[in-house]
Amino acid sequence: MEELGIVATAHLFPGLHRQLMELLRGLTPTDWSRPTLAGAWSVRDVVAHLLDGQVRRLSFQRDRLPMNGSDDMHAGYAGRVAFLNELNATWIRAARRMSPRVLIDFLELTGPQVAELFAALDPAARGYLPVAWADEAESANWLDVGREYTEQWHHQAQIREAVGAPALAGREWLHPVLELSLRAFRRGFRDHRAASGTALVIHVSGEAGDTWSVVAEPAGWAVYRGEPPAPAARARMDADTAWRLFFNALPEPEARRRILAEGDPALVERLLTVRGVMV
Repeated sequence: MEELGIVATAHLFPGLHRQLMELLRGLTPTDWSRPTLAGAWSVRDVVAHLLDGQVRRLSFQRDRLPMNGSDDMHAGYAGRVAFLNELNATWIRAARRMSPRVLIDFLELTGPQVAELFAALDPAARGYLPVAWADEAESANWLDVGREYTEQWHHQAQIREAVGAPALAGREWLHPVLELSLRAFRRGFRDHRAASGTALVIHVSGEAGDTWSVVAEPAGWAVYRGEPPAPAARARMDADTAWRLFFNALPEPEARRRILAEGDPALVERLLTVRGVMV
């Protein structure tokens, strides 16, 4: 096994932005109102949420605008989730006054600026926000930027599925999403007690896949690439199943059908609850 290192994603934002712009410009009026995997949000709402995330990055991180109510971000995990949900909801309500053309025009402006912001950051320096779903109170820029990459990728995936467009499922796009999301096991398994060395091996098949292990250590659970000789449990799935699981887009019955698991049932059950997003 080898430790997970830095996952560089800043260079991917310009291409991801171009893919999004090409996708959005090809949508029909009907496409904008189609339902998505994002709960009650339509395609239009998901596009507006993407714009919201970019506006926040530019305003709060680049331009240092104070964030009203930001004290709630330090009120524990549940408080942070509630704060973010309220931010999301208020923006979506207001953004329903924007036409698809206005949303596209705004994204055309903000997308390159966000990419420029991320490209200029020192990957090893302290990030703007900690990645709470990775159980971190402070995160380096590379992980904070990586979290933003997973956000933009998976919301674009929701749009693509809703309108029948091909997924960005090649290794260049999806492997970083998966390797970053694996950090969620550190929080997801935090209160699960097991003997040091106990391991769950996760094998994701396909071009974007890999083999990772979640291992109990004295200081907590750690994630590695590769596998030990005698793991306590194994889970096999394809890359499509993996991203849907991590981003809360796979109902539990379907997850059980699509994931082939064996070994310690407690580890397998815990696997089904791990999310690489704030929920």
